[in-house]
Amino acid sequence: MERIQAAIQKAKEQRGEVPPPAAPQPGPAAGAARGAGFGAAAAPLAAAWAELPAFTPDPARMEASRVVTFADADPAHAAFDMMRTRLLRTLRANGWTSVGVTSPTSGCGKTTTALNLAFGLAHQPDLRTVLVDLDLRRPSVARELGLPGDRSVGALLQGQASVAETFVRYGDGLAIAASAAPMRNSGDLLISAAAAQAAAGIRTAFAPDVLIYDLPPMLMSDDALAFLPHLDGVLLVAGAEKTRLDEVDRCEHELAQAGKLLGVVLNMCRYTGEDYGYYA
Repeated sequence: MERIQAAIQKAKEQRGEVPPPAAPQPGPAAGAARGAGFGAAAAPLAAAWAELPAFTPDPARMEASRVVTFADADPAHAAFDMMRTRLLRTLRANGWTSVGVTSPTSGCGKTTTALNLAFGLAHQPDLRTVLVDLDLRRPSVARELGLPGDRSVGALLQGQASVAETFVRYGDGLAIAASAAPMRNSGDLLISAAAAQAAAGIRTAFAPDVLIYDLPPMLMSDDALAFLPHLDGVLLVAGAEKTRLDEVDRCEHELAQAGKLLGVVLNMCRYTGEDYGYYA
């Protein structure tokens, strides 16, 4: 916990941030211009949201993909609800928006974690959430959700596709961008000025309350590190009985040094405790 607090403090110092004075609540005009924010009444969809094609996942596919926050029928959703609440608390306290989800190696469940966070947040009517699959070498969000395969996050980052041509919308508060086809040399793209411009464009177009990026594994390529400057913080997902402690330490150190570490998530844990299923 001390490492995480130190990382947050370092991030603030690097950005020259100081705790802002308490601001008055925005009036109707300011709230409408910003869109729905934390604790604000839901506003009409902005133009960028309204023009996105609607998408409703197949419940059976979501169950097979272990997206337990979609229907909240599986008791396991409680763990993701707690993670969602803690994440929101940290984002609000620091005035942050963008969160990366990564892992040391593949197979740790980072995409499942990102999806469960996104759909858990989608249950909040006063929040707007954006999910982007940035694991361009091995994209899996489209497959897990059953999204059409004609959209490309890489094309958006290269300036070859618009937001409307890339994203789909679930309900009124969740926009999703995912690719079906893998992309080579993605590290060169993620560190480019075009990717930086695209990341800024996503923020401008959607004005999201939470922007989640499903990042590539940290120890498999330099892709995640290349995109770090565009993130406020990162969640590191480790797989129980899969991820070695030295792998977690390497990634944790790298993220803490950059002032980006939000926390470490232990996934695939067989031990659930005696209280598991309390909300069933």
